[in-house]
Formats: sequence, structure tokens, C-alpha cells
Amino acid sequence: MTVLAVGLSHRSAPVEVLDRAAVLPADIAAVLQEVIQREHVAEAMVVATCNRVEVYADVARFHPAVEDVTAVLAKSSGLHRDELVPHLYVHYDEAAVSHLFEVASGLDSMVVGEQQILGQVRAALRTAQSAGTAARVLNDLGQHALRVGKRVHAETRIDRAGASVVSVALAAAADRLGSLAGRRAVVVGAGAMSSLAAAALHRAGVGDLAVVNRTPESAVRLGLAYQGRGVGLGGLDEAVARADVVVSCTGSNGLVLTAAQLAAARSAAGGAPLVVLDLALPHDTDPAIDDLPGVSRIDLAQISGLPGAQAPHDAVLAARRVVATEVAAFAAVQAAHRVEPIVVSLRSRAAEVVEGELQRLRLRAPALDAATLAEVERSMRRAVSTLLHTPTVRMKQFAADPDGARYAEALHALFDLDPESVLRVVTPEDPTAPEALA
Repeated sequence: MTVLAVGLSHRSAPVEVLDRAAVLPADIAAVLQEVIQREHVAEAMVVATCNRVEVYADVARFHPAVEDVTAVLAKSSGLHRDELVPHLYVHYDEAAVSHLFEVASGLDSMVVGEQQILGQVRAALRTAQSAGTAARVLNDLGQHALRVGKRVHAETRIDRAGASVVSVALAAAADRLGSLAGRRAVVVGAGAMSSLAAAALHRAGVGDLAVVNRTPESAVRLGLAYQGRGVGLGGLDEAVARADVVVSCTGSNGLVLTAAQLAAARSAAGGAPLVVLDLALPHDTDPAIDDLPGVSRIDLAQISGLPGAQAPHDAVLAARRVVATEVAAFAAVQAAHRVEPIVVSLRSRAAEVVEGELQRLRLRAPALDAATLAEVERSMRRAVSTLLHTPTVRMKQFAADPDGARYAEALHALFDLDPESVLRVVTPEDPTAPEALA
């Protein structure tokens, strides 16, 4: 394989670096185009979430491709290369495949086993397909990763009770406030994570729910869905003035709520308890908020250390076994793809030999009737097919073996095959056409 993964996440970088390296949804297409224009990259996909930024690529050469992807990440983040590189991890070939499968399964998530990542990987694949940067290799990889994620959640207990970043954060808020029932809650943002937060707060029985968003219509729509109300961003100060819990997950550039802004808004609150949950990347709220009287701020950097963020050990082991099995299966399929041109070339060569012999037979025995000639042709083709069956099956089986390439090379030499001509015929003009997502 030639799959490369370069990225950083909550496991490799502090939240300050993740904040700066974050790639907003609106910028992903531009990053993909920047990556794909690099000399050593053939395909690219970006997985960007609230706690990771990763580039997956099909590459021609390892070291130059790592430099290419690193340069793009540094450029998009504005970080100097020396600031970024210490926090990057690099995986190649089966290690890259294994990493994506673990990501899609929730094994590498801040809250181990959460299912939201599966939708984020699906969205990453769709974006790469729409941008024309995912062809056969990454389409196959992305589709397989989605199947692995589904299998892990179906066969293990890794997603016990649907734990997520939102649920773990709200559990921490409930612990600090005593309960969320009857409390006044504010959700800032109206995207996917905001919707999860609004739904969870509604289930927890909050007494008042306000959704604040730059687009008031989106805020009203989300608020009404959970018996709450919605206001534009101009109503944020009023909303937080009496709130008990604020969940912010806009991921926009710049702070949505500053310490000075919150202090002024809550000047009449008299130090009443308030829990601010900042689940955005880049972060939405000023870290200095935590110093205000009665205010507790929890951000993504703290989530992984909270109760409920870890899955049962036996479920994690079971999930890793599923991933290992699927990595081997994917590698075998990719290896079979690599030898397919030789298989096709071998069968084409055999068909040419049969056709040549049939032509000679027609010239040497012109008196043979059509029925006899047809029977002879069927017999010859059956014999050739029988002779080629074992070699072609073995070639695909051996392809995943370390010495499998030698077997393919031997057939290539013995029969004077030309797999390159096969590739020119079977490779489609537009290999980036989107496939239906599982």
C-alpha cells in the first residue's frame, strides 16, 4: 500500500496548538486542493473534528509526501514548521490503515467509543469525493473504515450507553451543579454538536433552554425542536446573565464569549454557580472565565480525564481485535488489486494463443464444419481456463504475502506479460466519481 496519514490530535498536541491547527469545514476543500497539487500526492482526504486534524493521502514516495503534507498543514494553521512538527504523528501503509480504522471505531476518540466520529469520517470522505481528491485507494479505504466502525459498535460494548463528548461534559456539569433538572441552559451554536447538546439538555429536564447563533433562524429552529427558544448572537449577554450552564460549540474563529463580557453580563448574579462547557475547536470562550466568581469552565483539554470518558477494558480489546482483522482483510484486497493487471494480462495472453491456434486449424482443415470447430474451440478454452485457474488464484492469495511480489514477477517474466497495457485499458478516465456511502 501507499497510504499515508499525517495529523495531530488531543493525544499529541495541547489544546493551544489544536486551536491554531484547526481546519474549519469551509476551508477543507481548499486544503484538499493544496495537498493534491503537491508532487508526491495522488489522492487526499482530511478528517477534521473538535479534537483532531488528519490528512490521509495516497502517495508516490514516503518522505517527500510527509514533507508535502506537513507544509500544507503549517500553511493552513499559520504555525511555523518547528512549532507544528513536534506534535505531528505519521503512519504509513498498514499502520495508516489501522489508525483510520481505530479513529472510525472511536478507539482514538477523546471519549472512547463515541459514535459521532463515524459521521465525521463519512463527511470527510464525501468532501474528498466532491472535491475530486479521493479516487480508488481512498474511496476503498474510507468505505472500509465506515464498515469497520459499524462492526465495532455492533459487536462490542465500546459505545456503552452512547457516551459522547457532550454527554461526558454535561455529566460533569450536573455533578458540579447537583443536577441539570430545572436549570437554565444556553447552547451557543446550531450545528451538529449543538443539536446533540440541546437534545441532551432537554432529556435532562432543564427548565429553560436558549439557543444562540449568528443566524437567528437556525437558533429558533433548534430551540423549538427541544421546547426552547432561539436568539441571534446579539442576545448572548442576556441569555448567559441568568444561565446555570452554557454549552458553546461554534468552532468559529475568535472568541464568542470573553471573561469581561461574561463578568458584565452576570454582574447581578451575585456569584451564582455557572458551568461553561467549551466543546469547540478553536475554543469559543476565554480561559480566564474560569477565574470569575462562581464560574467553572470545562474545555476539550479536560474532557478525556473526566469520568465516563473511557470504555470498558474488555470492550476496547475486542474492538482492537476487530480492527486488526479488518486491516489484514483490507491489505489482502489491496494486494489483489495490485496483481490484477498481471492476472488479466496472463488470461489475455492465453486467449491470444487459443485464437492463434484456432486460426491455424481453420487454414489447415478447411473442411471442418462450424459445429466441430465450435466444439474444438470450447474444449481449448476450457483446457486453458483449467490450467490458469490455480496460478491466478494462487497469485491473488500470495499477493498479501511478503514474497508474493516474487511470484507475480516470475509469471510476468515466464509469459512475457505486459500489465501496463492492461492498466491503460482498465483505468477509467475519471477515477474520482463519488461512490454511494455505506
